[in-house]
Amino acid sequence: MTQSPTLTRRAAAMFLGLAAAAPAFAAPKTYPVVGKVERLDPALDALIDAEAPVEQVLDGFTWSEGPVWVGGADGFLLVSDVPANKIMRWSSSRGGEVWLAPSGYAGPETNSLREAGSNGLILARGGLVVGDSGNRCVSRIDLATRKKTVLAASFEGKRLNSPNDLVLARDGAIYFTDPPWGLKGDWASPYRQTDYSGVYRLGTDNGLTLIDKTIEPNGIGLSPDGRTLYATDRKSGWVAWDLDAQGRPTARRQFVDRAATGIKGGDGLKVDRAGNLWASSQDGVSIFTPAGQRIGIIRADAVISNCELAADGHLYMSSNHRVLRVRVKARKLAV
Repeated sequence: MTQSPTLTRRAAAMFLGLAAAAPAFAAPKTYPVVGKVERLDPALDALIDAEAPVEQVLDGFTWSEGPVWVGGADGFLLVSDVPANKIMRWSSSRGGEVWLAPSGYAGPETNSLREAGSNGLILARGGLVVGDSGNRCVSRIDLATRKKTVLAASFEGKRLNSPNDLVLARDGAIYFTDPPWGLKGDWASPYRQTDYSGVYRLGTDNGLTLIDKTIEPNGIGLSPDGRTLYATDRKSGWVAWDLDAQGRPTARRQFVDRAATGIKGGDGLKVDRAGNLWASSQDGVSIFTPAGQRIGIIRADAVISNCELAADGHLYMSSNHRVLRVRVKARKLAV
């Protein structure tokens, strides 16, 4: 995730108090429009209507991240509030409410954490698998009981930094990124136990394999055939690895050069059923073809950290202290 804006302890406490007093927020009948779609190429028309409004559906986060849709068209959205250490639930029928708090670290006061909550969320292993920033691990949460089980917390005897974003492969493996955003001092944090920020593969036996340790990773995604792994690199833009049949990298290349495109920043991403990348940044959500051509931008009035292609026909976007959505034609890859 990108660095969240500073919020006073008092403001954060007020928000937590309001959530505890009234866990559900009324769902408005209409939603304010806070952005628009910018069409750069006619190919965008197959994925989204250029006139589709970008709507705000939920507010009140400290910093929203990692949206995931649960269920079919009448399902619901789960979204992390990373600094506030909670997961929020939203649906058009019920509005927003706290689903889990704390979502990450639940121990005694510690000076090591900058962001104690969960970050990226995906459906996997029969439940919700999270980049557990506060506990410095990848965890599984049972959707019914909310019970948490740690899947991976260290590599070669050293603690992970703060697992961030995740993607599920067809064989049940999970790829995830491990930047140090959750630690005090982030990239210069004295609490890091590795001198790199890894991209990892978590096997079905929960064994970890290091995919890459030379980039500064953030968002992550897989092509429809599972043979190309994508990640956001804080230094260069977006990179891609060719994977063999066992999910191991055979080559890496630059997929989108941020300097060449002028895109500011880069965070979470999703890959649709046709292999297009929906990549968030300070500019909004850029839509790239599998060849790396930027064909459109979903713009909002604040930075977008991540997105989710939902079964109700919308792209949901975590945007600073809010959640936004826009109707799309693209569909999520079924794993």
